[in-house]
Amino acid sequence: MVEFSRRAVLRSGLAAGAGLALGSAAQPRTGSAALPRRGSAAPGFLPDGRPLLTHGVQSGDPTADGAVVWTRADRPGRMVVEVSDRPDFRRVRRVRGPVLTPDTDHTGKVMLRDLPAGTDIHYRVRVEHLDVHGLVSEPAAGRLRTAPGGTRTRRGIRFLWTGDNNGQGWGINSRVGGTRIFTAMRALRPDFFLYSGDMVYADVPIDEQVGLPDGTVWTNVVTEAKSKVAETLDEYRGQYAYNLLDEHLRAFLAQVPQVNQWDDHEVRNNWYPGQVLHDDRYTVKDVDVLAARGRRAFGEWTPSRPGQIYRRLAFGPLLDIFVVDMRGYRDPNSRNRVGDADHGVLGARQRAWLVDGLRRSRAIWKVIAADQSVGLVLSAGSRRFEGVAQGDHGPPLGRELELAAMLRDTHRAGVTGMIFLTADVHYTAAHHFDPARGSVGDFTPFWEFVSGPANAGAFRANPLDGTFGPWVEYVHAPQEKTAPSVGYQHFGEVDIDGESGAMTVRLRDQTGTALWSITLPAPPV
Repeated sequence: MVEFSRRAVLRSGLAAGAGLALGSAAQPRTGSAALPRRGSAAPGFLPDGRPLLTHGVQSGDPTADGAVVWTRADRPGRMVVEVSDRPDFRRVRRVRGPVLTPDTDHTGKVMLRDLPAGTDIHYRVRVEHLDVHGLVSEPAAGRLRTAPGGTRTRRGIRFLWTGDNNGQGWGINSRVGGTRIFTAMRALRPDFFLYSGDMVYADVPIDEQVGLPDGTVWTNVVTEAKSKVAETLDEYRGQYAYNLLDEHLRAFLAQVPQVNQWDDHEVRNNWYPGQVLHDDRYTVKDVDVLAARGRRAFGEWTPSRPGQIYRRLAFGPLLDIFVVDMRGYRDPNSRNRVGDADHGVLGARQRAWLVDGLRRSRAIWKVIAADQSVGLVLSAGSRRFEGVAQGDHGPPLGRELELAAMLRDTHRAGVTGMIFLTADVHYTAAHHFDPARGSVGDFTPFWEFVSGPANAGAFRANPLDGTFGPWVEYVHAPQEKTAPSVGYQHFGEVDIDGESGAMTVRLRDQTGTALWSITLPAPPV
Protein backbone atom coordinates (compact mmCIF):
# COMPACT_ATOMS: atom_id res chain seq x y z
CA MET A 1 0.00 0.00 0.00
CA VAL A 2 1.28 3.46 -0.91
CA GLU A 3 1.80 5.74 2.07
CA PHE A 4 1.48 9.50 2.18
CA SER A 5 4.87 11.14 2.27
CA ARG A 6 5.95 12.95 5.45
CA ARG A 7 6.55 16.03 3.31
CA ALA A 8 2.98 15.96 2.04
CA VAL A 9 1.62 15.60 5.55
CA LEU A 10 3.69 18.49 6.85
CA ARG A 11 2.59 20.69 3.97
CA SER A 12 -1.06 19.80 4.74
CA GLY A 13 -1.21 20.13 0.98
CA LEU A 14 -4.92 20.10 0.41
CA ALA A 15 -6.03 23.41 -0.99
CA ALA A 16 -9.44 24.42 0.28
CA GLY A 17 -11.64 25.63 -2.53
CA ALA A 18 -14.56 27.86 -1.77
CA GLY A 19 -18.03 27.04 -3.04
CA LEU A 20 -17.82 28.21 -6.62
CA ALA A 21 -20.05 31.13 -7.54
CA LEU A 22 -19.86 31.20 -11.33
CA GLY A 23 -22.00 34.24 -11.93
CA SER A 24 -24.60 36.32 -10.17
CA ALA A 25 -27.64 36.06 -12.37
CA ALA A 26 -29.95 35.88 -9.37
CA GLN A 27 -29.78 36.12 -5.62
CA PRO A 28 -30.37 32.65 -4.17
CA ARG A 29 -32.87 31.89 -1.47
CA THR A 30 -31.89 29.57 1.36
CA GLY A 31 -31.93 26.39 -0.68
CA SER A 32 -35.57 25.42 -0.24
CA ALA A 33 -35.67 24.23 -3.85
CA ALA A 34 -33.16 21.54 -2.94
CA LEU A 35 -35.48 19.82 -0.46
CA PRO A 36 -38.22 17.37 -1.54
CA ARG A 37 -41.90 18.14 -1.41
CA ARG A 38 -43.00 14.53 -1.04
CA GLY A 39 -41.70 11.06 -1.76
CA SER A 40 -38.28 11.52 -0.15
CA ALA A 41 -36.71 11.11 3.25
CA ALA A 42 -34.14 13.90 2.95
CA PRO A 43 -33.64 15.61 6.33
CA GLY A 44 -35.17 18.93 7.24
CA PHE A 45 -33.55 21.92 8.94
CA LEU A 46 -32.93 21.72 12.70
CA PRO A 47 -31.91 25.25 13.77
CA ASP A 48 -30.26 24.34 17.09
CA GLY A 49 -28.95 20.88 16.28
CA ARG A 50 -25.85 19.54 14.60
CA PRO A 51 -25.39 20.22 10.89
CA LEU A 52 -26.67 17.62 8.44
CA LEU A 53 -25.20 16.58 5.10
CA THR A 54 -28.25 16.58 2.86
CA HIS A 55 -27.10 15.02 -0.43
CA GLY A 56 -24.09 12.83 0.27
CA VAL A 57 -20.57 13.35 -1.03
CA GLN A 58 -19.03 13.32 -4.50
CA SER A 59 -15.58 13.60 -6.07
CA GLY A 60 -14.53 14.74 -9.51
CA ASP A 61 -11.89 15.76 -12.05
CA PRO A 62 -9.22 13.34 -10.77
CA THR A 63 -5.59 14.04 -11.62
CA ALA A 64 -2.37 12.20 -10.78
CA ASP A 65 -2.03 14.19 -7.55
CA GLY A 66 -5.50 15.32 -6.60
CA ALA A 67 -9.25 15.60 -7.08
CA VAL A 68 -12.25 17.68 -6.01
CA VAL A 69 -14.48 16.63 -3.09
CA TRP A 70 -18.01 18.04 -2.79
CA THR A 71 -20.83 18.10 -0.25
CA ARG A 72 -23.88 20.10 0.81
CA ALA A 73 -25.15 20.91 4.31
CA ASP A 74 -28.51 22.04 5.65
CA ARG A 75 -27.08 25.28 7.11
CA PRO A 76 -23.96 27.45 7.12
CA GLY A 77 -20.93 25.58 8.44
CA ARG A 78 -17.26 24.83 7.88
CA MET A 79 -16.51 21.94 5.54
CA VAL A 80 -13.79 19.59 6.84
CA VAL A 81 -12.30 16.68 4.88
CA GLU A 82 -10.21 13.80 6.23
CA VAL A 83 -8.12 11.95 3.65
CA SER A 84 -6.33 8.61 3.93
CA ASP A 85 -4.90 5.81 1.82
CA ARG A 86 -6.47 3.34 4.27
CA PRO A 87 -10.20 2.59 4.60
CA ASP A 88 -9.82 2.53 8.39
CA PHE A 89 -8.34 6.07 8.34
CA ARG A 90 -5.43 5.09 10.62
CA ARG A 91 -3.24 7.47 8.60
CA VAL A 92 -5.13 10.64 7.92
CA ARG A 93 -4.79 14.24 6.82
CA ARG A 94 -7.39 16.72 7.99
CA VAL A 95 -8.25 19.73 5.85
CA ARG A 96 -10.36 22.72 6.81
CA GLY A 97 -12.34 23.68 3.75
CA PRO A 98 -14.64 26.57 2.90
CA VAL A 99 -17.57 27.90 4.91
CA LEU A 100 -20.77 26.74 3.25
CA THR A 101 -23.16 29.66 2.90
CA PRO A 102 -26.53 30.44 1.33
CA ASP A 103 -24.66 32.18 -1.50
CA THR A 104 -23.71 28.74 -2.85
CA ASP A 105 -26.85 26.96 -1.62
CA HIS A 106 -24.71 25.53 1.22
CA THR A 107 -22.66 23.51 -1.27
CA GLY A 108 -18.87 23.51 -1.12
CA LYS A 109 -15.75 21.91 -2.55
CA VAL A 110 -12.24 21.12 -1.44
CA MET A 111 -9.42 20.74 -3.96
CA LEU A 112 -7.28 17.83 -2.78
CA ARG A 113 -3.61 18.06 -3.74
CA ASP A 114 -0.36 16.16 -3.13
CA LEU A 115 -2.05 12.78 -3.33
CA PRO A 116 -0.17 9.69 -4.59
CA ALA A 117 -0.82 8.80 -8.24
CA GLY A 118 -2.86 5.78 -9.24
CA THR A 119 -4.03 5.13 -5.69
CA ASP A 120 -7.32 4.42 -3.95
CA ILE A 121 -8.01 7.40 -1.69
CA HIS A 122 -10.57 7.29 1.12
CA TYR A 123 -12.15 10.48 2.41
CA ARG A 124 -14.65 11.56 5.08
CA VAL A 125 -16.54 14.84 5.05
CA ARG A 126 -18.01 16.67 8.03
CA VAL A 127 -19.46 20.14 8.50
CA GLU A 128 -18.76 22.10 11.69
CA HIS A 129 -21.38 24.34 13.31
CA LEU A 130 -20.22 27.96 13.04
CA ASP A 131 -21.46 29.02 16.49
CA VAL A 132 -21.09 25.93 18.67
CA HIS A 133 -17.52 24.69 19.01
CA GLY A 134 -17.19 20.92 18.54
CA LEU A 135 -20.69 20.47 17.13
CA VAL A 136 -20.21 18.67 13.80
CA SER A 137 -22.30 16.62 11.40
CA GLU A 138 -22.16 12.88 11.14
CA PRO A 139 -19.41 11.99 8.63
CA ALA A 140 -20.13 10.93 5.07
CA ALA A 141 -17.47 8.70 3.52
CA GLY A 142 -16.31 8.33 -0.04
CA ARG A 143 -13.63 6.82 -2.21
CA LEU A 144 -11.79 7.93 -5.33
CA ARG A 145 -8.87 6.75 -7.42
CA THR A 146 -6.27 9.25 -8.59
CA ALA A 147 -5.09 9.16 -12.20
CA PRO A 148 -1.92 7.29 -13.11
CA GLY A 149 1.24 9.38 -13.05
CA GLY A 150 4.42 9.49 -15.11
CA THR A 151 5.07 8.36 -18.66
CA ARG A 152 5.86 4.69 -18.07
CA THR A 153 2.96 3.63 -15.90
CA ARG A 154 1.24 0.63 -17.36
CA ARG A 155 -1.71 0.18 -15.03
CA GLY A 156 -4.91 -0.41 -16.96
CA ILE A 157 -7.77 2.11 -16.95
CA ARG A 158 -11.50 1.43 -16.83
CA PHE A 159 -14.13 4.13 -17.06
CA LEU A 160 -17.84 4.39 -17.83
CA TRP A 161 -19.99 6.95 -19.57
CA THR A 162 -23.67 7.77 -20.04
CA GLY A 163 -25.99 10.79 -19.88
CA ASP A 164 -29.66 11.75 -20.07
CA ASN A 165 -30.92 11.35 -16.50
CA ASN A 166 -34.55 11.86 -15.40
CA GLY A 167 -35.73 13.11 -18.77
CA GLN A 168 -39.05 13.34 -20.64
CA GLY A 169 -40.97 13.33 -17.35
CA TRP A 170 -39.55 9.99 -16.19
CA GLY A 171 -38.06 10.62 -12.78
CA ILE A 172 -37.04 8.60 -9.73
CA ASN A 173 -39.50 5.75 -9.33
CA SER A 174 -39.13 4.41 -5.81
CA ARG A 175 -41.75 1.72 -6.47
CA VAL A 176 -39.32 -0.05 -8.81
CA GLY A 177 -36.36 0.55 -6.51
CA GLY A 178 -35.06 3.83 -7.94
CA THR A 179 -32.46 4.28 -10.67
CA ARG A 180 -30.73 0.91 -10.41
CA ILE A 181 -28.54 1.39 -13.47
CA PHE A 182 -26.07 3.20 -11.18
CA THR A 183 -25.75 0.12 -8.97
CA ALA A 184 -24.88 -1.95 -12.06
CA MET A 185 -22.29 0.69 -12.94
CA ARG A 186 -20.80 0.72 -9.44
CA ALA A 187 -20.35 -3.07 -9.55
CA LEU A 188 -17.77 -2.65 -12.33
CA ARG A 189 -15.53 -0.55 -10.04
CA PRO A 190 -14.50 1.98 -12.68
CA ASP A 191 -11.65 4.44 -12.17
CA PHE A 192 -13.93 7.32 -13.12
CA PHE A 193 -17.29 8.17 -14.69
CA LEU A 194 -17.80 10.49 -17.65
CA TYR A 195 -21.18 12.20 -17.23
CA SER A 196 -21.83 13.10 -20.87
CA GLY A 197 -24.39 15.88 -20.59
CA ASP A 198 -28.12 16.19 -19.98
CA MET A 199 -27.31 15.40 -16.37
CA VAL A 200 -30.60 17.12 -15.53
CA TYR A 201 -33.71 18.16 -17.45
CA ALA A 202 -34.31 21.71 -16.29
CA ASP A 203 -36.94 22.26 -19.00
CA VAL A 204 -39.07 19.17 -18.29
CA PRO A 205 -41.33 19.16 -15.20
CA ILE A 206 -41.97 15.87 -13.43
CA ASP A 207 -45.49 14.83 -12.41
CA GLU A 208 -46.24 12.43 -9.59
CA GLN A 209 -47.77 9.83 -11.91
CA VAL A 210 -47.41 9.04 -15.61
CA GLY A 211 -49.69 6.55 -17.35
CA LEU A 212 -48.06 3.78 -19.38
CA PRO A 213 -49.46 2.19 -22.57
CA ASP A 214 -50.11 -1.11 -20.78
CA GLY A 215 -52.40 0.61 -18.28
CA THR A 216 -49.93 0.64 -15.39
CA VAL A 217 -48.62 3.80 -13.77
CA TRP A 218 -45.07 5.12 -13.40
CA THR A 219 -44.80 6.88 -10.03
CA ASN A 220 -42.25 9.66 -9.65
CA VAL A 221 -40.67 11.23 -6.60
CA VAL A 222 -41.52 14.92 -7.03
CA THR A 223 -40.18 18.21 -5.67
CA GLU A 224 -41.15 21.85 -5.91
CA ALA A 225 -38.19 22.64 -8.19
CA LYS A 226 -39.25 19.89 -10.63
CA SER A 227 -42.87 21.04 -10.79
CA LYS A 228 -42.16 23.62 -13.52
CA VAL A 229 -39.48 24.63 -15.99
CA ALA A 230 -36.43 26.06 -14.24
CA GLU A 231 -35.98 29.83 -14.47
CA THR A 232 -34.65 31.02 -11.12
CA LEU A 233 -31.26 30.06 -9.71
CA ASP A 234 -32.94 28.05 -6.95
CA GLU A 235 -34.99 26.15 -9.53
CA TYR A 236 -31.84 25.26 -11.46
CA ARG A 237 -30.15 24.14 -8.25
CA GLY A 238 -33.17 21.98 -7.52
CA GLN A 239 -32.62 19.98 -10.70
CA TYR A 240 -29.34 18.59 -9.37
CA ALA A 241 -30.72 18.18 -5.86
CA TYR A 242 -33.55 16.09 -7.29
CA ASN A 243 -31.19 13.59 -8.92
CA LEU A 244 -29.34 13.08 -5.64
CA LEU A 245 -32.52 11.92 -3.93
CA ASP A 246 -31.83 8.57 -5.62
CA GLU A 247 -29.88 6.23 -3.31
CA HIS A 248 -28.25 4.34 -6.20
CA LEU A 249 -26.83 7.51 -7.74
CA ARG A 250 -25.62 8.83 -4.37
CA ALA A 251 -23.85 5.54 -3.58
CA PHE A 252 -22.25 5.44 -7.05
CA LEU A 253 -21.00 9.03 -6.91
CA ALA A 254 -19.55 8.49 -3.43
CA GLN A 255 -17.36 5.70 -4.81
CA VAL A 256 -16.48 6.86 -8.34
CA PRO A 257 -15.05 10.28 -9.32
CA GLN A 258 -16.88 12.12 -12.08
CA VAL A 259 -15.89 14.09 -15.13
CA ASN A 260 -18.89 16.35 -15.79
CA GLN A 261 -20.00 18.13 -18.94
CA TRP A 262 -23.22 19.83 -19.92
CA ASP A 263 -25.41 19.78 -23.01
CA ASP A 264 -28.73 21.51 -23.60
CA HIS A 265 -31.15 20.28 -20.91
CA GLU A 266 -29.02 21.72 -18.12
CA VAL A 267 -30.56 24.99 -19.38
CA ARG A 268 -33.27 24.36 -21.97
CA ASN A 269 -33.81 22.05 -24.97
CA ASN A 270 -31.75 22.97 -28.06
CA TRP A 271 -30.58 26.29 -26.62
CA TYR A 272 -27.84 28.44 -28.11
CA PRO A 273 -26.27 31.76 -27.02
CA GLY A 274 -28.34 34.80 -27.87
CA GLN A 275 -31.59 32.88 -28.29
CA VAL A 276 -34.89 34.58 -27.41
CA LEU A 277 -37.63 32.17 -26.40
CA HIS A 278 -41.16 32.01 -27.76
CA ASP A 279 -42.37 29.58 -25.13
CA ASP A 280 -45.31 30.43 -22.89
CA ARG A 281 -43.92 28.28 -20.06
CA TYR A 282 -41.14 30.83 -19.51
CA THR A 283 -41.44 34.31 -18.06
CA VAL A 284 -37.69 34.79 -18.67
CA LYS A 285 -37.25 34.88 -22.45
CA ASP A 286 -33.52 35.67 -22.64
CA VAL A 287 -31.67 32.34 -22.88
CA ASP A 288 -28.38 33.99 -21.90
CA VAL A 289 -29.92 34.84 -18.51
CA LEU A 290 -31.17 31.27 -18.09
CA ALA A 291 -27.82 29.85 -19.20
CA ALA A 292 -25.94 31.93 -16.62
CA ARG A 293 -28.18 30.57 -13.87
CA GLY A 294 -27.92 27.02 -15.19
CA ARG A 295 -24.14 27.33 -15.45
CA ARG A 296 -23.87 28.57 -11.89
CA ALA A 297 -26.00 25.70 -10.58
CA PHE A 298 -23.86 23.24 -12.57
CA GLY A 299 -20.74 24.68 -10.93
CA GLU A 300 -22.21 24.61 -7.44
CA TRP A 301 -23.74 21.12 -7.57
CA THR A 302 -21.04 19.12 -9.40
CA PRO A 303 -17.51 18.25 -8.21
CA SER A 304 -15.84 19.93 -11.18
CA ARG A 305 -12.97 22.38 -11.05
CA PRO A 306 -13.65 26.09 -11.61
CA GLY A 307 -13.20 27.53 -15.07
CA GLN A 308 -14.28 26.50 -18.53
CA ILE A 309 -16.34 23.39 -19.14
CA TYR A 310 -13.95 22.37 -21.90
CA ARG A 311 -10.75 20.95 -20.44
CA ARG A 312 -8.19 18.15 -20.71
CA LEU A 313 -7.61 15.47 -18.08
CA ALA A 314 -4.51 13.28 -18.30
CA PHE A 315 -4.49 9.62 -17.22
CA GLY A 316 -0.85 8.70 -17.73
CA PRO A 317 0.58 7.31 -20.98
CA LEU A 318 -2.62 5.45 -21.91
CA LEU A 319 -5.28 8.15 -22.02
CA ASP A 320 -6.06 11.84 -22.38
CA ILE A 321 -9.69 12.97 -22.06
CA PHE A 322 -10.67 16.13 -23.94
CA VAL A 323 -14.01 17.36 -22.57
CA VAL A 324 -15.56 19.72 -25.12
CA ASP A 325 -18.40 22.22 -24.78
CA MET A 326 -20.61 22.03 -27.88
CA ARG A 327 -23.28 24.21 -26.31
CA GLY A 328 -21.89 27.46 -24.91
CA TYR A 329 -20.04 28.68 -28.04
CA ARG A 330 -22.24 27.51 -30.90
CA ASP A 331 -23.89 29.59 -33.58
CA PRO A 332 -27.72 29.69 -33.84
CA ASN A 333 -29.54 26.62 -35.09
CA SER A 334 -30.31 27.09 -38.79
CA ARG A 335 -30.57 25.19 -42.07
CA ASN A 336 -26.85 24.56 -41.52
CA ARG A 337 -25.89 24.94 -45.17
CA VAL A 338 -23.73 28.04 -45.25
CA GLY A 339 -20.24 27.74 -46.73
CA ASP A 340 -18.52 29.54 -43.84
CA ALA A 341 -16.05 27.75 -41.54
CA ASP A 342 -16.80 30.25 -38.75
CA HIS A 343 -20.12 28.47 -38.17
CA GLY A 344 -19.94 25.61 -35.73
CA VAL A 345 -20.57 24.23 -32.26
CA LEU A 346 -17.10 24.76 -30.74
CA GLY A 347 -16.10 28.28 -31.66
CA ALA A 348 -12.68 29.31 -32.99
CA ARG A 349 -10.92 29.51 -29.62
CA GLN A 350 -12.09 26.11 -28.36
CA ARG A 351 -11.38 24.46 -31.72
CA ALA A 352 -7.81 25.80 -31.67
CA TRP A 353 -7.39 24.56 -28.07
CA LEU A 354 -8.64 21.11 -29.06
CA VAL A 355 -6.43 20.75 -32.13
CA ASP A 356 -3.39 21.98 -30.24
CA GLY A 357 -4.06 19.60 -27.34
CA LEU A 358 -4.50 16.63 -29.67
CA ARG A 359 -1.26 17.49 -31.47
CA ARG A 360 0.67 17.74 -28.20
CA SER A 361 -0.84 14.64 -26.58
CA ARG A 362 1.52 11.68 -26.16
CA ALA A 363 -1.17 9.40 -24.76
CA ILE A 364 -2.00 6.28 -26.77
CA TRP A 365 -5.71 7.12 -26.77
CA LYS A 366 -7.23 10.59 -27.12
CA VAL A 367 -10.89 10.47 -26.15
CA ILE A 368 -13.01 13.43 -27.19
CA ALA A 369 -15.91 13.60 -24.73
CA ALA A 370 -18.54 15.22 -26.95
CA ASP A 371 -22.00 16.20 -25.79
CA GLN A 372 -23.34 15.59 -29.32
CA SER A 373 -22.66 13.09 -32.09
CA VAL A 374 -20.46 14.19 -34.99
CA GLY A 375 -22.57 12.47 -37.66
CA LEU A 376 -26.16 11.95 -36.50
CA VAL A 377 -28.79 14.24 -38.02
CA LEU A 378 -30.49 16.11 -35.16
CA SER A 379 -33.47 18.25 -36.11
CA ALA A 380 -34.44 21.45 -34.30
CA GLY A 381 -37.72 21.75 -36.22
CA SER A 382 -38.76 24.11 -39.05
CA ARG A 383 -35.96 22.84 -41.32
CA ARG A 384 -33.36 23.83 -38.75
CA PHE A 385 -30.70 21.54 -37.33
CA GLU A 386 -29.44 21.12 -33.79
CA GLY A 387 -26.29 19.10 -34.44
CA VAL A 388 -23.25 19.18 -36.72
CA ALA A 389 -24.88 17.41 -39.68
CA GLN A 390 -27.85 18.28 -41.87
CA GLY A 391 -28.35 15.03 -43.80
CA ASP A 392 -27.40 16.02 -47.36
CA HIS A 393 -24.51 13.47 -47.54
CA GLY A 394 -22.51 15.89 -49.66
CA PRO A 395 -19.37 17.99 -49.15
CA PRO A 396 -19.09 19.77 -45.78
CA LEU A 397 -21.43 22.72 -45.21
CA GLY A 398 -22.26 24.84 -42.17
CA ARG A 399 -21.09 23.27 -38.92
CA GLU A 400 -19.57 20.35 -40.83
CA LEU A 401 -16.87 22.73 -42.06
CA GLU A 402 -15.66 23.21 -38.49
CA LEU A 403 -15.45 19.45 -37.94
CA ALA A 404 -13.76 18.94 -41.31
CA ALA A 405 -11.12 21.53 -40.41
CA MET A 406 -10.46 19.89 -37.05
CA LEU A 407 -10.18 16.42 -38.58
CA ARG A 408 -7.94 17.70 -41.38
CA ASP A 409 -5.57 19.51 -39.02
CA THR A 410 -5.20 16.53 -36.69
CA HIS A 411 -4.73 14.15 -39.63
CA ARG A 412 -1.95 16.28 -41.13
CA ALA A 413 -0.32 16.50 -37.69
CA GLY A 414 -0.25 12.69 -37.48
CA VAL A 415 -2.64 12.40 -34.52
CA THR A 416 -3.65 8.78 -33.84
CA GLY A 417 -5.92 7.03 -31.37
CA MET A 418 -8.75 9.58 -31.53
CA ILE A 419 -12.13 8.31 -30.26
CA PHE A 420 -15.42 10.19 -29.80
CA LEU A 421 -17.79 9.34 -26.90
CA THR A 422 -21.26 10.81 -26.49
CA ALA A 423 -24.77 10.24 -25.14
CA ASP A 424 -27.60 12.70 -26.03
CA VAL A 425 -29.73 10.63 -28.46
CA HIS A 426 -31.20 8.13 -25.95
CA TYR A 427 -29.94 4.85 -27.40
CA THR A 428 -26.62 3.10 -27.77
CA ALA A 429 -24.59 2.64 -30.96
CA ALA A 430 -21.16 2.20 -32.51
CA HIS A 431 -20.27 4.25 -35.59
CA HIS A 432 -17.12 4.04 -37.70
CA PHE A 433 -16.10 6.96 -39.95
CA ASP A 434 -13.80 6.47 -42.94
CA PRO A 435 -12.89 8.92 -45.72
CA ALA A 436 -13.07 6.07 -48.23
CA ARG A 437 -16.87 6.09 -47.78
CA GLY A 438 -17.42 9.82 -47.47
CA SER A 439 -17.52 13.10 -49.37
CA VAL A 440 -14.39 14.46 -47.72
CA GLY A 441 -11.11 12.56 -47.73
CA ASP A 442 -8.60 14.42 -45.61
CA PHE A 443 -8.95 12.76 -42.21
CA THR A 444 -7.88 9.66 -40.28
CA PRO A 445 -10.61 7.03 -39.76
CA PHE A 446 -12.11 7.08 -36.26
CA TRP A 447 -14.80 5.53 -34.06
CA GLU A 448 -17.71 7.18 -32.30
CA PHE A 449 -19.51 5.34 -29.48
CA VAL A 450 -22.91 6.45 -28.17
CA SER A 451 -24.55 5.34 -24.93
CA GLY A 452 -27.57 6.43 -22.92
CA PRO A 453 -30.01 7.20 -21.48
CA ALA A 454 -29.42 6.57 -17.80
CA ASN A 455 -33.07 7.15 -16.83
CA ALA A 456 -35.18 8.80 -19.50
CA GLY A 457 -37.29 8.08 -22.54
CA ALA A 458 -35.59 5.90 -25.16
CA PHE A 459 -35.76 7.04 -28.81
CA ARG A 460 -35.56 5.57 -32.30
CA ALA A 461 -32.15 5.69 -33.98
CA ASN A 462 -31.35 8.89 -35.86
CA PRO A 463 -30.13 8.87 -39.48
CA LEU A 464 -26.43 9.43 -40.14
CA ASP A 465 -25.11 12.03 -42.55
CA GLY A 466 -22.81 10.50 -45.17
CA THR A 467 -20.34 13.40 -45.40
CA PHE A 468 -17.67 11.75 -43.23
CA GLY A 469 -18.31 8.20 -44.39
CA PRO A 470 -20.12 6.66 -41.40
CA TRP A 471 -20.92 3.01 -40.97
CA VAL A 472 -23.33 1.74 -38.30
CA GLU A 473 -21.54 -1.19 -36.69
CA TYR A 474 -24.13 -1.66 -33.92
CA VAL A 475 -27.28 -0.02 -32.64
CA HIS A 476 -29.70 -0.87 -29.82
CA ALA A 477 -32.76 1.37 -29.96
CA PRO A 478 -36.55 0.92 -29.78
CA GLN A 479 -38.79 1.32 -32.80
CA GLU A 480 -40.69 4.10 -31.06
CA LYS A 481 -40.28 6.34 -28.03
CA THR A 482 -40.55 4.23 -24.88
CA ALA A 483 -40.52 4.61 -21.09
CA PRO A 484 -37.58 3.43 -18.96
CA SER A 485 -39.73 0.52 -17.76
CA VAL A 486 -39.49 -1.01 -21.25
CA GLY A 487 -35.69 -1.05 -21.11
CA TYR A 488 -33.27 0.52 -23.61
CA GLN A 489 -31.41 2.32 -20.83
CA HIS A 490 -27.67 2.13 -21.43
CA PHE A 491 -24.15 2.97 -20.35
CA GLY A 492 -20.78 2.39 -22.00
CA GLU A 493 -17.53 0.98 -20.65
CA VAL A 494 -13.98 1.64 -21.84
CA ASP A 495 -11.26 -0.76 -20.66
CA ILE A 496 -7.66 0.02 -21.67
CA ASP A 497 -5.14 -2.77 -21.12
CA GLY A 498 -2.08 -1.60 -19.21
CA GLU A 499 0.39 -3.81 -21.07
CA SER A 500 -0.76 -3.82 -24.69
CA GLY A 501 -2.58 -0.49 -24.69
CA ALA A 502 -5.55 -2.10 -26.48
CA MET A 503 -8.93 -0.46 -25.88
CA THR A 504 -12.04 -2.58 -25.34
CA VAL A 505 -15.38 -0.77 -25.60
CA ARG A 506 -18.52 -2.45 -24.28
CA LEU A 507 -22.04 -1.13 -24.67
CA ARG A 508 -24.17 -2.30 -21.73
CA ASP A 509 -27.84 -2.18 -20.75
CA GLN A 510 -29.31 -1.04 -17.44
CA THR A 511 -28.57 -4.39 -15.76
CA GLY A 512 -24.90 -4.24 -16.74
CA THR A 513 -25.27 -6.92 -19.44
CA ALA A 514 -22.83 -6.39 -22.31
CA LEU A 515 -24.79 -6.00 -25.56
CA TRP A 516 -21.81 -5.51 -27.89
CA SER A 517 -18.08 -5.02 -27.64
CA ILE A 518 -14.99 -4.39 -29.72
CA THR A 519 -11.27 -4.41 -28.95
CA LEU A 520 -9.16 -1.86 -30.81
CA PRO A 521 -5.39 -2.44 -30.94
CA ALA A 522 -3.20 0.36 -29.66
CA PRO A 523 -2.25 2.71 -32.50
CA PRO A 524 1.29 4.06 -32.87
CA VAL A 525 1.83 7.31 -30.99
